[in-house]
Amino acid sequence: MKRSLFPFIVASLVLGSMASVQAAVETFSIDPVHTWVGFSVSHFFTKVPGYFSKVKGTIVVDRSNLENSTVEALIEVASITTNTKMRDDDLRSTNFFAAAAFPAMTFKSKSWKSTGGDTYDVAGVLTMKNVTKEVVLKVTSLGFGPGMNGAAISGWQATLALDRRDFNITADQGAIGNTVDVLINVEADLSKPTATP
Repeated sequence: MKRSLFPFIVASLVLGSMASVQAAVETFSIDPVHTWVGFSVSHFFTKVPGYFSKVKGTIVVDRSNLENSTVEALIEVASITTNTKMRDDDLRSTNFFAAAAFPAMTFKSKSWKSTGGDTYDVAGVLTMKNVTKEVVLKVTSLGFGPGMNGAAISGWQATLALDRRDFNITADQGAIGNTVDVLINVEADLSKPTATP
C-alpha cells in the first residue's frame, strides 16, 4: 500500500513545485500615465531636455530571481516633446526621426544581469528608424507594492547613453551633440489574469 502511494506523492510534490514557480512569475503592464521616457542632448554648450509621452509595453517579472525577467516596450515617435513646437516638428521630420515613415521605436530585452542590490544590466535590442542595435540599460528596481485603490504596481528606473549617429540621425553636426542621455521612469500595473471558460 505504501509503495503504491509513492508515485502519487512524488507527482504531488512535482506539481506543487511547478505551481509555485508559475505563481512567482507576474506580468506588469507599463502605465503610460505614470511613465516618463526622457532624454537630453547638448545644444552647443547646454543640455536641452525632452521626452516621449506615449509608451506601452510589458514587464514579465520573476520576483524570486529578477534575472529571469523580461521587458518589451514600444514608444510612439510622434509623441516627442521638447516644449517648442518648431523644434518638435523638426524632430518629427526627415531631418531627424522621420516619424511618418518610422512611427515607433521598440526595445526587447535579451538578458538581465544583477549588478548588486536592486540594480541590473538589461541587455536587449533597440530599433529606431529601422536600425536595430544591441544596447544595455542600467536598470534599478524601485519596488513592488500597492498603488491607487490597492492595485499592485512595480516601479523601475533605467538609464542609457546613445550615439544618435548609430541610428542614422545626423543632422546639425556641431550645433547638436551626438551623445543622447536617456532617463526612463516606469510605473507598471500588475495585469489581471484572463478568465478561463
